[in-house]
Amino acid sequence: MTAFKSVRSRTFKLAAIPLLLAGLAACASPGFKADVSRFQSKLPAPQGETFAVVADDPALAGGLEFALYADLVEAQMERLGYAQAEPDNASLLVRFDYGVDNGREKVRTTDTGFRDPFWDPWYRGYYGSRYYRSRFRGAWGYGFYDPWFGGPEVRSYTVYTSGIDMKIDRAETGERLFEGKAQAVSTSNRLQHLVPNLIEAMFTDFPGNSGETLRITIKPEETKVRQVNN
Repeated sequence: MTAFKSVRSRTFKLAAIPLLLAGLAACASPGFKADVSRFQSKLPAPQGETFAVVADDPALAGGLEFALYADLVEAQMERLGYAQAEPDNASLLVRFDYGVDNGREKVRTTDTGFRDPFWDPWYRGYYGSRYYRSRFRGAWGYGFYDPWFGGPEVRSYTVYTSGIDMKIDRAETGERLFEGKAQAVSTSNRLQHLVPNLIEAMFTDFPGNSGETLRITIKPEETKVRQVNN
C-alpha cells in the first residue's frame, strides 16, 4: 500500500513546525506521557540512506493534516542524519499512521465531608437538600446532596486513547526494518496536540532497544524521562 507524496520545500517545513510547537506550548500540561514499543532488525545507519514518509493508510494519502504530521516525522529523520527523497527514489519507506478512539467515560467519586450550608458558597438556599447533576455511564441523572453532612460527589470525564504507528521498510525488497507504536491516554482528543507529542516520544532515544516498552514523558521544556515498563 505505497502512497506517494512529493517532497515539500524545507522553507515550508521549517515555517510550519515552529507554529505547531508554539500552539503546543500554549496548552501544554505538566507532562505528556506515552507508552512506546519499538522493534528493529538491521536498521541501517543514516550515512548514504534516503527516506520518504508515506501514509500507511491510503485514506490519509494526500491529506493536508497527514502532510503536517509527515513534516514532523521528516524533521526527526533528518535530525538523525537520513536524507529525504521522493518515494520512487528513496532507499527507505517510512510508513506512518495515526488516530484517536471515540473515548470512554470514567467516573470518580470523592467524599466532601462535613459542610456548613450557611458558609457554603455553592449553597443556593434550599434547606435540607438539593439536587445536582452528575454524568454516569453517558446519561444525565440526579443525585441527593445533604448540605449539613456533605456526601460523595460523583464526577465523570472522558478519556481518549491516541496512537501512532511507524514502520520502516527497505524500498527495494520490502524487508521490514523497524516497527514502532506510541500510545497515550488523555482527556483530549485533539490530534493536532496529540500526534506531535507522540512523534516526539517515538523518536526519543531512537531507535531504542528492540522489544522494549518505555513510558516516555514529554515535558513542556522538552526534557524527556525514560522509564522501562515492567
